Amino acid sequence: MAKPIPKEQGLDHSLDFLREGYHFVPNRRKGFQSNIFETRLLGERAICLGGEDGAELFYDAERFVREDAAPKRLLKTLFGEDGVQTLDGPAHTHRKRMFMSLMFPENIDRLTRLVGREWERALDRTTGETVLYGTSQQVLMRAVCEWAGVPLAEEEVEKRTDEMRLLFESGTALGPKHFRGRQARSSAEAWVREMVEEVRTNRLLPNENTALYEFSWHRDETRELLPADVVAVEVINILRPTVAVSIYVLFTVLALHQFPEARAKLADGTVDPTWFVQEVRRFYPFFPVTAARVKDDFEWEGYSFERGTLVLLDLYGTNHDPAHWDEPEQFWPERFKDWKESPFTFIPQGGGDTDFGHRCAGEHVTIAIMKETIDVFLNRYRFAVPPQDLSYSFVDLPSLPKSKLVLEEIERR
Repeated sequence: MAKPIPKEQGLDHSLDFLREGYHFVPNRRKGFQSNIFETRLLGERAICLGGEDGAELFYDAERFVREDAAPKRLLKTLFGEDGVQTLDGPAHTHRKRMFMSLMFPENIDRLTRLVGREWERALDRTTGETVLYGTSQQVLMRAVCEWAGVPLAEEEVEKRTDEMRLLFESGTALGPKHFRGRQARSSAEAWVREMVEEVRTNRLLPNENTALYEFSWHRDETRELLPADVVAVEVINILRPTVAVSIYVLFTVLALHQFPEARAKLADGTVDPTWFVQEVRRFYPFFPVTAARVKDDFEWEGYSFERGTLVLLDLYGTNHDPAHWDEPEQFWPERFKDWKESPFTFIPQGGGDTDFGHRCAGEHVTIAIMKETIDVFLNRYRFAVPPQDLSYSFVDLPSLPKSKLVLEEIERR
């Protein structure tokens, strides 16, 4: 007989999720003293998992699928429909290879150089104060569009950057902001879809090893070209996550400011930039949970999982789990010095295998951009942080310092 899963009482806890945000699942894991519990969200039963064993289970492709797991409001804004995040099995593996074909070291280095160039252009033009969050988004949008082979006219930079921002800011928003996110999705997909059609009629000739070229000519597992609508979604799945790295850029510079001892160790070489970047990704909130559905009935650790059940994995809580991390609420980059890499204890952008699983294809890009950010703001430019509200909420998604980090007195070293 299966063991009962600890169960939260009540008809629905969606409002509790909105009120508690990143702490919703960790609070209940702590309360139940269990890495598995059951609740109800958006009117349906949901099983929540956390910790290394829970993450390893969640990324077992024989037991879970992504189809119909993400709420429709996220498909209409954040992910787009029919994108790689919604696929399973051979279709997912084949599509994921399309993304990973761009993620070789020389190509990532090229993007990093473009980001560095755009930072210098932006910061050299800055007079007085600049809001880092907004500035970083335009820096990243300019760089990733050039890298991806996507033409971006100067007069469209602000509009297209704002669309990418709305895609990752509006998914869980209510009311007008969510509606603006849907409009941004439609506009951005139409913009890229037109380019795809131009590529396929040889009116636009992007370089090889760019997303626009590779995705436009990619053939699925049945050897058919992807529909132009789907290519547009997948090209945006390069642009939008790169612009979303502005959240990590923000927290990277915030950490340089808030943890002067760690900054000094970076400057003298005692702390490696990779350790610092990984600690930023572990310490600060990025995304609270990810979702899947049970593929077929199975039993695990004595617990029964029924086909079609919604399952959520606790990303933030697993990155702060004291079972895996000493003093998890302390910012300590040195913890990564001798870290034995685990794909299931450190999961800021998902867990499991990067090449074939559902772990973020752009994780190495994220790390490279964050390391470039350290180089820019530690070694190439001086800056001051005036008095401002740097607090951030664990309820807001994404979670950001209230001031969006204002910098002043920016000058080359």
